[in-house]
Amino acid sequence: MKLFKHIPNTLTLMNLLAGCLAILLTTQDMLIEASWLIFIAALFDFLDGMMARLLKAYSAIGKQLDSLADVVSFGVAPAFIMYQLILMSHGRQHTEVFSFEIIPMLSFLLPLFAALRLAKFNIDERQTDSFIGLPTPAAALLIASLPLVRMQLYEGQSLFYMVVTNTYFYLGIIGVLSVLMVSELPLFALKFKSMGWKGNELRWIFLGISLILLITLQYVAIPFIVLTYLFISMVVFLVEIQS
Repeated sequence: MKLFKHIPNTLTLMNLLAGCLAILLTTQDMLIEASWLIFIAALFDFLDGMMARLLKAYSAIGKQLDSLADVVSFGVAPAFIMYQLILMSHGRQHTEVFSFEIIPMLSFLLPLFAALRLAKFNIDERQTDSFIGLPTPAAALLIASLPLVRMQLYEGQSLFYMVVTNTYFYLGIIGVLSVLMVSELPLFALKFKSMGWKGNELRWIFLGISLILLITLQYVAIPFIVLTYLFISMVVFLVEIQS
């Protein structure tokens, strides 16, 4: 029976492994594959929490291990992807210091703010059933979707493609995500204590909307899903403070 108690931590380590491999693939210009590995890391991150709840295998080491894995998979790995995307982007001004391009280096603000967000999460007792600030997996999935969006829109070369592959669009995303991760914005959590409708109405509605967006927009849907998550959370927050 004790063996089952190690399942959540094993899943967390798989999350970390996927993040490490994503970094490796990014250095070899395999951005699509790296993006999928971040999605896989997010799946492991979801499963480790679910298994910890099912098996009642909570532990102090599990909490710390989860944050350490998340810094790599949802902070460092997305930063490497963003770095490469900025190098490939158009509209970039070439500014070098000691042979290093400065603008792409701004990508590494992401792991700094991700680490700060995770440290705050670990000591914030308000975040047991909801979140304060954008969770690092949500920010990472948005960034991981960008190479997939770029691939999907490449053939059309539309105005939308030109916008979402522009240097300053990427820099804007870095800035917005960094601020959101450490903000005091209240957000609902996708933590199912049961699979029933009652008590999970908001989660099922969000998942339903996300599924519709994925079917209709494919990879382009992923940034809109993150925006939907933020929008629904804001609506719920405004309703609650007025009730």
